Amino acid sequence: MSAIEAASSSPINDPAAATAVLQALPQPIIVCAEDRQITFVNYAAEAFFGASLSVLTRQRLDDLIAFGSPIISLVETVGLRRAPMTEYRVRVGSSRFGDERIADVFASPLSDNDGRVALLIQERTMADKIDRQMVSRGAARSVTGLASMLAHEIKNPLSGIRGAAQLLEQTVSSDEIPLARLIREETDRIVHLIDRVEVFGDERPMEREPINIHVVLDRVKLLARNGVSRGIAFSEEYDPSLPPVYGNRDQLIQVFLNLVKNASEALERTQKPEIKFSTAFRPGIRIAVLGVSERISLPLEIVIEDNGPGVPPDILPFLFDPFVTTKPNGSGLGLALVAKIIGDHGGVIDCESRPGRTRFRILLPVASGAFQASIEEEVAK
Repeated sequence: MSAIEAASSSPINDPAAATAVLQALPQPIIVCAEDRQITFVNYAAEAFFGASLSVLTRQRLDDLIAFGSPIISLVETVGLRRAPMTEYRVRVGSSRFGDERIADVFASPLSDNDGRVALLIQERTMADKIDRQMVSRGAARSVTGLASMLAHEIKNPLSGIRGAAQLLEQTVSSDEIPLARLIREETDRIVHLIDRVEVFGDERPMEREPINIHVVLDRVKLLARNGVSRGIAFSEEYDPSLPPVYGNRDQLIQVFLNLVKNASEALERTQKPEIKFSTAFRPGIRIAVLGVSERISLPLEIVIEDNGPGVPPDILPFLFDPFVTTKPNGSGLGLALVAKIIGDHGGVIDCESRPGRTRFRILLPVASGAFQASIEEEVAK
């Protein structure tokens, strides 16, 4: 059998098989006629635009994409040149979803005989967030070196300064005692800051075990309700079948307690303040990690959401970098430490924020053996 005959008999030449392949792709695909009338969309495109195939195929691309979008001119150019083209980091806006999304758009002619154009949309949201997370980890490693230097070179002379200030408090006149006390208190504050930074230099192996993340969240909720979150309503939306995470219980409590504390402080002037915990199983998220041959699956999703004023847009991309903070008296190390701990667990954290809704989303791996059991359970459904 020749190569041509083999290709002709291949199942992919079956229209039903070809359609099944397109439907299986996780990226939205749209096919437009020469007048930009939509003739086909796959399941991912239906989910992306929040409409069914029958609704979308009754519209033109101009009705679906916001006016002035470069996607329209991209389709026109591809239709005229009969050659594939790509637009990177395009804002995809639509009346069907509230926020604009950043995506790479790949356009290609279906044939040389008509003006049909196929569009593939690759949303940049998750890729960009993972990129930012890796940058934040790099910044945290820089802080690690800084922490070691601070601990050895600064803490020793500070102890001498503090001791001298204590002696001065006992010998100076009464009107000078406040100044001596100020030296001691400011020295203590600097030591406390160095102690917080020094945490980044802790490279000891982490003790891990399979942990029920809901037990961790319930403990965090109990601590917060009796501390920083008094008067704030809590709600939960848990997936009860979630498999255990492979992690350190105390460190995970520290992570979520820090996020809840930040949310509580942001809600101080909010009417009817609320913090929502939610968990879900997302088997589609996989990332490559340096030193590991296989991609790591991060199917456990934990979200901490509040209805506060939100994070300023100019700070949001750098939120997990050290010394970045929105608080007047903040050190900017809390979220950097959160990012480090999540990174040490092999996970990813990101933040989406607008006025009235801020979501911190954490993706974590499951304990060994639990992931396969969860996949089999999903398939059985």
